Amino acid sequence: MDREGRLRLEQTMMRDDRQRVESDRLIVIGGGLAGVEASFQAARRGIRVDLVEMRPIEMTPAHETGYLAELVCSNSLGSILDDTGAGLLKREMSMLGSITLKCAYACRVPAGSALAVERKSFARLVTEEIESQGNIRIIHEEAREIPAGRPVIISSGPLTSPALAKAIAALTGQEHLYFYDAVAPIITRESIDESKVFWAARYGKGDADYANCPMTEKEYERFWTNLIEAEVVPTREFEELSLFEGCMPIEEIARRGKQALAFGPLRPAGLTIPGTGERPYAVVQLRREDPEGNLLNMVGFQTRLTWPEQRRVFRMIPGLENAEFVRYGVMHRNTFINSPMILLPTLQTRADPGILFAGQVIGVEGYMESAAMGILAGITASFLLREKEPVAPPRETMIGALSHYVVSADPTSFQPMNANFGILPQFAGRRLRNKKERRRLLAERALSAMRNFAEVIDCVL
Repeated sequence: MDREGRLRLEQTMMRDDRQRVESDRLIVIGGGLAGVEASFQAARRGIRVDLVEMRPIEMTPAHETGYLAELVCSNSLGSILDDTGAGLLKREMSMLGSITLKCAYACRVPAGSALAVERKSFARLVTEEIESQGNIRIIHEEAREIPAGRPVIISSGPLTSPALAKAIAALTGQEHLYFYDAVAPIITRESIDESKVFWAARYGKGDADYANCPMTEKEYERFWTNLIEAEVVPTREFEELSLFEGCMPIEEIARRGKQALAFGPLRPAGLTIPGTGERPYAVVQLRREDPEGNLLNMVGFQTRLTWPEQRRVFRMIPGLENAEFVRYGVMHRNTFINSPMILLPTLQTRADPGILFAGQVIGVEGYMESAAMGILAGITASFLLREKEPVAPPRETMIGALSHYVVSADPTSFQPMNANFGILPQFAGRRLRNKKERRRLLAERALSAMRNFAEVIDCVL
């Protein structure tokens, strides 16, 4: 019997076994970053968990493997610097025992001040860690409806299957919001012309982990003209094009004006051309995709151009004239609920507190943001199963600020949010003009509040 056959037999046996609802067992739907974190947080506190993941029995348009926590967009998990929202978020997640963060550092590839990973190694290690947890039972089947058992965490991600999406819509009583997420191409290093490319740090800060393709004004204008005229993959007639600002396709940015790229993702901040000392008019940066640096990700080049057009237009970039594409940019629909109308700060639904949501489906944007919401959902579920009143993290923390944002934003214009210092409560009665000093103080306050929150959890659970 092949692996898929064994999985189908396993899921049939598991389904029969679960006809008796177990009141002391947590059900988690979705084996992405949020589902993995939620399962791990509960399991490490002695909770028995059913983690339901449909892959590899049923695949999505973007995933390639059956591993848990497979990354489908960038291989970067964001900055690790303390003066960034992403860096502060990671510090807080570490305090709460994040399993995905632990695995990410074990599979890290050079990326300057960013935490980037080798995708398959990361997903494989996360899967092995979860499989080794005695309290977690992984069930490979598609969740087509919301289970009867409580508590249940729905962390099905932005590519929620149509059947489950319909069940969620019925539960929430309203249509989903959505946006299109664009994926950047990956090329081989050996196919680039390194005589035209120089290695340097991102924005000139840190180690020389990025390959830079400098452009003259003439080269830039030729590239821009062809980019805005290139053919794109059409959207379906019944879907309105709704794009998240933080993951905007490169051609959509270009259409905003001739200088939109030069002052945006192609801005040559802190960069000079070796040998001449000149500042490029514009620059395209490539980030390592694997530990050896054999594969390079085109930073900021999320796109919905057709594949032939990607070959034609992107090969106009100096140094990429013969670029070999191992993955083209693609777009897929990301679904998220209108959380301000549905969720409490503990990620419980208002209508049924035994149902929780976590991850990108609640309207946070970013790998680590999704994982952090999984941590929070797993902790909340543990409170419920211990018959304790759930406690939301303080708003002064980045995790608390994210969860507060998604439940308190204007529901008529709700859009996904990344970790950033702007969502943290500012100091009452104090105006700090120095951004660096303000961020340092906000981070110190956040980490102190998170330590206290972590101690409360440990004492109660």
